[in-house]
Amino acid sequence: MGGLTLPAAILEWIEKAVGHPVLRATRIPGGGTRQGWFIDLDTGRIGDTGRIGDTGRIGDTGDTGGKLFLRYSPQPLPARSAFHRLATEAEVLRALGSAGIAVPAVYAVHPVDEAVLLERVPGDTWFARIRDPDEQVRVAQDFIRSLARIHRLDPARLDVPALGPVRSAREHALERIAQIRRRATAPDGSIDPLVRLSADWLEAHVPAYDGPVVLVQGDTGPGNFLYRDGRVTAVLDWELCHVGDPMDDIAWLSLRTVQDTFTHLPDRLAEYEKLSGHAIDVDRILYYRVFAETTMATLAPDDGPHTPARDGTPAADDDQSAAEKDAGNLMLYLQLHRRLWLEALNAVMGLGLTSPVMPEPTEPRDWQPLYADVLAMLRTITPRVDDPLASQWLKGTARIVRHLRELDACGRERDELERSDLARLLGHPPASLPAGRDALAAAHAARRVSDEDVTRYLWNRVMRDDHVMRHASGALHRRTWPPLTDAS
Repeated sequence: MGGLTLPAAILEWIEKAVGHPVLRATRIPGGGTRQGWFIDLDTGRIGDTGRIGDTGRIGDTGDTGGKLFLRYSPQPLPARSAFHRLATEAEVLRALGSAGIAVPAVYAVHPVDEAVLLERVPGDTWFARIRDPDEQVRVAQDFIRSLARIHRLDPARLDVPALGPVRSAREHALERIAQIRRRATAPDGSIDPLVRLSADWLEAHVPAYDGPVVLVQGDTGPGNFLYRDGRVTAVLDWELCHVGDPMDDIAWLSLRTVQDTFTHLPDRLAEYEKLSGHAIDVDRILYYRVFAETTMATLAPDDGPHTPARDGTPAADDDQSAAEKDAGNLMLYLQLHRRLWLEALNAVMGLGLTSPVMPEPTEPRDWQPLYADVLAMLRTITPRVDDPLASQWLKGTARIVRHLRELDACGRERDELERSDLARLLGHPPASLPAGRDALAAAHAARRVSDEDVTRYLWNRVMRDDHVMRHASGALHRRTWPPLTDAS
């Protein structure tokens, strides 16, 4: 079934859960790793208890105006995924709601599939769309108040059994590093060199913090909360939440700030420190920046190049399968996170890495003008598309075309520069880039190549990739980690 239509069984479950027919189910842009759907019912009266009774229906108190929100994934969650099941996320939302935190109410959790039906809270997510600087500050300050309230909660008193027992920040960090290693280890025992050296560094440098632990949202900040009229209306997306060091969340906040600028961060951190009672520790934040990006790189387990579909059959041919994601947007953010990862490592390892030699365009091919023609067509089409999801994906398509144009122009020279870097480390030119990368990974695993040398190689590679993607990335190409203090 295509990604723009909900399965009949899910629609039937929704109707049984709320006791009313579904008029419309509209997939919306965003939603993170899960799909997001606006669900419109034919009545506004449904329950607010957040529990399904024996009949499968919710009571009739409360009023949502017949508008709900569905988080849904057509695929089951891999056993070693970094993400929680949606049922766990629902546990967290219920616990936080009971503690007075602004989160969506939970109306139903599917007993088998990855689906949870939530209150559709009014508000917008894109912080950058706030044009009034004063309103930006008001919203940002209100989010900091919300984050401070969350961090003042005792996680041991929250009713979220799925998160496990509460231990020290160090114990939680070491447990999560072990999970990263398990997710990143392929069936043949290999592990990506950047993940390996990051996990080793994280394990060797766990902060000596023995203060109170908090419920860390993970991926917290702009884009993961709703706002309206200068106030936060709900904090969203708890699929990466865990118990840990409060500076873990501050590192995530600084990461989200790169993606969606969030006023002057040092001012917000000073407010957080006062409201939460947790002192800002720059060194711990720098540590958890590396942790956050290593987590982002290992969200799903490495099960090898060919992962079967849910029913065990091979994946459908690319030309025949329906698009399930915004590939252009995903391309940009994967590259952004790899660059931020290397920048975070460069900072904590003190390597002083700078921009490498960049590839230059070669003689243009005969078909180069076609790229401009396609982009012009997309610019004409996009404003005529009313569907927000389709419009967003058209913009993603334009990003891919821009990137392909640059790859055509300087991709070959970029590859030659990487071959030269590999030859210096291996002592001989590689037969191909994949062979050279595999040989370097093996040499690093055997400790024949140092962490510093591998980091320099990866830095050069990622920075060149970033250069080639600069026109597709737009403003993201120029963004980096924000300062944490006015002195930094």
